[in-house]
Amino acid sequence: MWLAGCGGSEEEMANGPDDPAPVAEMAEETPDPAPEPTPEVAPFDEPVTIDLASRLGSDRRLTVEGETNLPADTRLQVLVERELSGVRWRERVSVAEGGFVAGPFGPGSGLPDGDYLVVVEVQEGSVQPAEVRARLGDGNQHLQGPLVAQSRHGLGQVARYTKRFLIGDETRRTQDRVDVMEIE
Repeated sequence: MWLAGCGGSEEEMANGPDDPAPVAEMAEETPDPAPEPTPEVAPFDEPVTIDLASRLGSDRRLTVEGETNLPADTRLQVLVERELSGVRWRERVSVAEGGFVAGPFGPGSGLPDGDYLVVVEVQEGSVQPAEVRARLGDGNQHLQGPLVAQSRHGLGQVARYTKRFLIGDETRRTQDRVDVMEIE
């Protein structure tokens, strides 16, 4: 039987190599540095406050400005509804530096006289950015106060603030608390 192989001459094989084959040195593994501990984010632990100021521009369109104690980047939905017809305008905004601005709302021809409802709602926790969820909880469970209720879809809690406005010259007899808007 004859066995053939590759890798060198018979003479080299018989005598062995003069120099031992270099052995790859194992680099001493240095453990990865421990990750910096992420700072613990304190949950939101105060009652939610939202306050609105609305102004009617010379084009008779409504701009809503608000102040809140919610964390920065909290996503809100602002809704303006004409009570007589049920026509709605909505905009999604985020809290920045303790406040938000939405609008202008209404058709290009301006808002007709009448009663309007402005609603500001903190959106469900599932649509909030990660840094906001860290403070409010995955289902907004850290929200508290009189503005807080269970969401309509069962996806946790939301906060909702509502304010009524009357646009126009004729004030109507009403028992409700209504702010009368004037054109700037």
